[in-house]
Amino acid sequence: MPEPSAPLAGLRVLDLSRLLPGPYATLVLADLGATVDTVEDPDVGDATRHMPPHRDGEGALYYGLHRNKRSLALNLKTPEGRDALLRLVPHYDVLVESFRPGVMDKLGVGEAVLRQKNPRLIYCAISGYGQTGPDRLKAGHDLNYVARAGLLGYGGEAGGAPAFPGVQMADIGGGSLFALVGILAALHERERTGVGRAVDVSMTDGALAFLHLHLASRLFMGSEGTPLRRGSEALNGGYPSYGLYRTADERWLAVGALEPKFFGALCAKLGRPELLEDAYMGGEASARVKAELTRIFASEPLAHWREQLSGAEFCVEPVAEGDEVLADPQLRARGLFAETDDAQRGIRVTHLLTPLRMGDVALRPPPTLGQHSRVILEDAGFTAEEISRLIA
Repeated sequence: MPEPSAPLAGLRVLDLSRLLPGPYATLVLADLGATVDTVEDPDVGDATRHMPPHRDGEGALYYGLHRNKRSLALNLKTPEGRDALLRLVPHYDVLVESFRPGVMDKLGVGEAVLRQKNPRLIYCAISGYGQTGPDRLKAGHDLNYVARAGLLGYGGEAGGAPAFPGVQMADIGGGSLFALVGILAALHERERTGVGRAVDVSMTDGALAFLHLHLASRLFMGSEGTPLRRGSEALNGGYPSYGLYRTADERWLAVGALEPKFFGALCAKLGRPELLEDAYMGGEASARVKAELTRIFASEPLAHWREQLSGAEFCVEPVAEGDEVLADPQLRARGLFAETDDAQRGIRVTHLLTPLRMGDVALRPPPTLGQHSRVILEDAGFTAEEISRLIA
């Protein structure tokens, strides 16, 4: 069980979500000390249990998302499973689900029904397009959501293709993190009112938040402004002081010297202080500066630039490739990687910890499918006979 001193010790979470957005949100809650019980299909469990790569037949994705949690195998499509969930809900503070809108109602365990059983329940629904709107029932994945939100179209070179994000920005940033904010805000409100509330998280809405800085400026300017342009704005490739440059050995540097004081320091270090004068002029002037920086950085390998530009005032970082991030001294010093022995499986594993931590994190291995079914049901007052029937 969680350490009593953990920030969220005593908080009980019932997790019906699948794949990435919901499970990552509840992983953060579990790492912070909440008791998180995942409800899995008794036949197949969470889909990530079976996704490659595998280690001894177990999906690595499941292992990475479900430490510090317990597993309850329960078939919600049966009357017995539905009734069991209704009996469990009064014992929990938060319920997280990630079905398409309306699925929980069809199962007979929608938010209104659950609230009758537990008025204090925080009900968090994570979906692609939200619980309302004409497209609320559309299927989709992360790439669809960032495309719809305009995020995909903002990255890449001017006149070129959109930049493929490579990571799940809508799932984690738009789904998991906003779900956490909503859950914690609703818990705070419940302290005042004694009543829970529904939290409607749309991954598309959340992805749109990544454009807040740029769209806020656009909206403020109204008819005097111009639409957002790929590869032409200050922060998406338009400024030579904020971009990516290839080195002689086919590696890359990320130059983020946005402000003149940082870019001036960089130009001086490169022996070209005059480049500062035209860097922010736009048009052909900025293009000439960018072309010259491209030539300069391409003249030496990454190791050279790593040594030359290691100071604190240049805002230049090498683009980490492959496993390099695992050995990064700053990330290691921050304690983001932790090795543990999993006695249950007889293996040693390195965990990537969630970045929000308050003190030491207890690291318990992910559960096998239904491993904690009996104890979870016992805690909720089910009799031995009822538990045996459900498990059977």
